[in-house]
Amino acid sequence: MSILLTGGLGYIGSHTAVAMSKADYDIVIYDDLSNSRLSTRSSIEKLCGKKVDFVEGDVLDTAKLIKCMRDFGVVSVVHFAGLKAVEESVQSPLSYYDINVGGTISLLRAMEFLDINDLIFSSSATVYGAPEFLPITEDHPKKTLNPYGRTKSHIEDILSDLCESDPKWKIACLRYFNPVGAHVGGTIGENSKNSPNNLMPRIARVASGLSKHLFVFGNDYPTNDGTCERDYIHVEDVAEGHLASLNYLQDRSSTLEFFNLGSGQSCSVFKLISIFEKVTGKQVPHIMAPRRPGDAAICFADVSKSREILRWEAKKSIDEMCSSAWKFHCRNIAG
Repeated sequence: MSILLTGGLGYIGSHTAVAMSKADYDIVIYDDLSNSRLSTRSSIEKLCGKKVDFVEGDVLDTAKLIKCMRDFGVVSVVHFAGLKAVEESVQSPLSYYDINVGGTISLLRAMEFLDINDLIFSSSATVYGAPEFLPITEDHPKKTLNPYGRTKSHIEDILSDLCESDPKWKIACLRYFNPVGAHVGGTIGENSKNSPNNLMPRIARVASGLSKHLFVFGNDYPTNDGTCERDYIHVEDVAEGHLASLNYLQDRSSTLEFFNLGSGQSCSVFKLISIFEKVTGKQVPHIMAPRRPGDAAICFADVSKSREILRWEAKKSIDEMCSSAWKFHCRNIAG
């Protein structure tokens, strides 16, 4: 009996694969390699000390999903597979709806066909949009600002309708805030095939000389230093959140729950740069740029529900996020 991880060679998927494997779960990774690397499988196996089953496939291929899950005796699914860049989603909305929403429907059809009812869905805090209040609780209104966020919101609505139609489903939707960092040994981390969209990889590229400077979008926000504040959470803590969710679902006969995965604290762009420079001893030259449309001044999570129900909370510091990200960058990207 196995746990299927769609998109399991990606950033968060690979760290979750390690966490679940070390917790003695048998895992199967299903990934189309469109924005991940096959070499990550070897890295996962080295960290876990055992072979990890892998199937190369597209989540839109329902028949292949059915065969994969049947062949490996899958009993639960963790769904990471999908596109995730906000700016790209604005430029290519149809691709995002096709792959993110269509791919999820394909997966759900495959699960329904095989009577597999346990699902952890990789959602996002982008479903909240600009905060109406802080910290953000799970019952905050959903007001997404871009196609990427809307795909996540639509999928959550589909899952809600599915659970309403059939109570046998057990689903946990995990709304990530800002995952950063890498495995403590620097073996796996954020290493997409496309240009990095997230702040930490961009900081590391500047620190190593791969990029000349970092663009900081806006320094006139109503925050302590004028830059945006976000809730950064170590990717290994996010992985542990999935493990806690899996254990939670196994103790339920029917459920649909939404959980914030964050640190519960905010950190500004300038503060993150400063901590990175202190931890690594490297300078991060930066240039001010205009605000980006839709960027909220401050955003951070209320994580009391995850703490109380999942018995989970983030443990790693921003210093650890910076040091692990830098270690991974130096070992795998900077050359």
